Amino acid sequence: MRARPFIEREPNYSFVAARLLLDAFRHEALTFIGSHADAATQHEMNERYAHYFEGYIKRAIDLELMDPRLGNFDLKRLGQAIKGERDFKFNYLGLQTLYDRYFLQSNGTRFELPQAFFMRVAMGLAINEIEPEAWAIKFYDLLSSFDFMSSTPTLFNSGTLRPQLSSCYLTSVPDDLDGIFGAIRDNALLSKFAGGLGNDWTPVRGMGAHIKGTNGKSQGVVPFLKVANDTAVAVNQGGKRKGAVCAYLETWHMDIEEFVELRKNTGDDRRRTHDMNTANWVPDLFMRRVVEDAEWTLFSPDETPDLHDAFGEDFERRYTAYEERAARGEVRNYKKVRALDLWRKMLGMLYETGHPWVTFKDPINLRSPQQHVGVVHSSNLCTEITLNTSDSEIAVCNLGSVNLAQHLVQAPDGSKAIDHAKLKKTVATAMRMLDNVIDINYYAVKKARDNNLRHRPVGLGIMGFQDCLYQLRVPYASAEAVEFADRSMEAVCYHAYWASTELAEERGRYSSYRGSLWDRGVLPRDTLNLLAEQRGGYVEVDTSATLDWDALRSRIARHGMRNSNCVAIAPTATISNIIGVDASIEPSFGNLSVKSNLSGEFTVVNEYLVRDLKRLGLWDDVMLMDLKHYKGSLRAIDRVPAELKQLYATAFEIEPAWLVEAAARRQKWIDQAQSLNIYMAGASGKKLD
Repeated sequence: MRARPFIEREPNYSFVAARLLLDAFRHEALTFIGSHADAATQHEMNERYAHYFEGYIKRAIDLELMDPRLGNFDLKRLGQAIKGERDFKFNYLGLQTLYDRYFLQSNGTRFELPQAFFMRVAMGLAINEIEPEAWAIKFYDLLSSFDFMSSTPTLFNSGTLRPQLSSCYLTSVPDDLDGIFGAIRDNALLSKFAGGLGNDWTPVRGMGAHIKGTNGKSQGVVPFLKVANDTAVAVNQGGKRKGAVCAYLETWHMDIEEFVELRKNTGDDRRRTHDMNTANWVPDLFMRRVVEDAEWTLFSPDETPDLHDAFGEDFERRYTAYEERAARGEVRNYKKVRALDLWRKMLGMLYETGHPWVTFKDPINLRSPQQHVGVVHSSNLCTEITLNTSDSEIAVCNLGSVNLAQHLVQAPDGSKAIDHAKLKKTVATAMRMLDNVIDINYYAVKKARDNNLRHRPVGLGIMGFQDCLYQLRVPYASAEAVEFADRSMEAVCYHAYWASTELAEERGRYSSYRGSLWDRGVLPRDTLNLLAEQRGGYVEVDTSATLDWDALRSRIARHGMRNSNCVAIAPTATISNIIGVDASIEPSFGNLSVKSNLSGEFTVVNEYLVRDLKRLGLWDDVMLMDLKHYKGSLRAIDRVPAELKQLYATAFEIEPAWLVEAAARRQKWIDQAQSLNIYMAGASGKKLD
């Protein structure tokens, strides 16, 4: 507590605070385990970690907090592999977050030290390996070095009695009472063990639709969304983090106008969902009608059931046929609106409430490697997972992210570039960890298990993109940053797909591989042509490449793929805090800011900026007060050079077009999607449009 206030003046106090915290809970853990010394300096811990580690594993198994099979590992060998000095890598925010929410505890006493925590996660992921100790050590090295970090559910639950390690579950809600409440029950069970949820509600009939069983009229989808919202609040993952769910609805659904208002703070509270995220699932045809200022027809899915599974030209053909039938009086329940008015309402709500998010049905499906066995009807809680769902399939995805900031290497001329050798090694090990999750995972719902074992999708992402730009001395709002986004994502995707073919060679292909785009020799970059073909153009993306994609293509033809999907960029909100880099692909929110989470409020200072200001003799109390006054922005501080203002521009100072352009360059390589936030200063409906 005494060290914390100094962090804003000198960022290194974050490490001082972390070490003081480490001293305190090292004593707590050693005392609980009854190690031969209940107090030890960090220097002494380098020797004692191994002894403590054996005691910790045995105690955790006795307390029924850990899978007893972890006791069968060669604990001496693993204890010797622990690198105690890596405890010093944490800053205060990272260590406090782990202490409060991740470390194993008994009646409020934390007895899991940081390196034991990483080794426990690694052991849990290596439990089915033929050489479990060797792989546990490799996995431990990757996690404890901060080169890669598994997602929060994996860190929470790996090696425990209930290893629910997956991040996201996607479901489609059927159009009957049993199906609707079955889906809400599935939500509760999946959420209990730390999964985020994406629900596709499009099949549920709209307001005023006929109900044959009672000869009455439907109340539509909104009352059920209210129940789903309250379920997410009630089931909160054991206090570790809030239950979280996102509802998706297609833009042609009869209830879309009310759906977009679900997050409003005014109106009938029984028809509002204040805790649930919402997202529009938008077909290209709607966007075309907006551009042409044409009419748009809303239907109830009980009368237009095939629209749900249709996309691209097929959707357009069926949709216009239903419009013709409606004009002839052959459709009972429909409504005509001006497409532009609905679009404005969607953007107006996005401006006012941040919801519903905008996600695009056609490019997601036209570019999906798995379009031969189903349809993507929604995404997940953060819009980066794009997997097929149906009445019989719940899609599951396991996430983890490469810390891109630790994969740059200095060239002879002093500049920095992507370290391909290190990145390839990191990605290969990370993909193995993610693939292992599929078999080890605890599935609360059978449909999720069956689906995940059949398709084996994973989502490898990145974080620390902004940190890389600081190291490269490249402003986010620049052509160089866009180029780096392109090249870095090309490298991550190339190595991820390559790693999946290696796993396929060793372990076999995923079972629905035959007929997939992979099987047909169509890689993610090639799918841009499929999209352009169906859209009649309108795909203006730089398609340059620098790696040998033909070699990858022929390798896939020989060995196939282990995973139906490999890459997705998640927000990494908490795991980036743990390792102390900027989240995901996000620009920096502020050079001096306060982060709030379940552990409290933390002052975060941009170390790169402070280093530069110190070098120029500009870091003093006046600069600190100015930064506070201008909320972490340099723009209005006269004595800061223009070059630094550009490099350290914050999220709302960067024109959103740069974020979109960088995302477009990344997306051509990715077989799923990106969780992309748009930061917009002085936002308006017109600007959003």
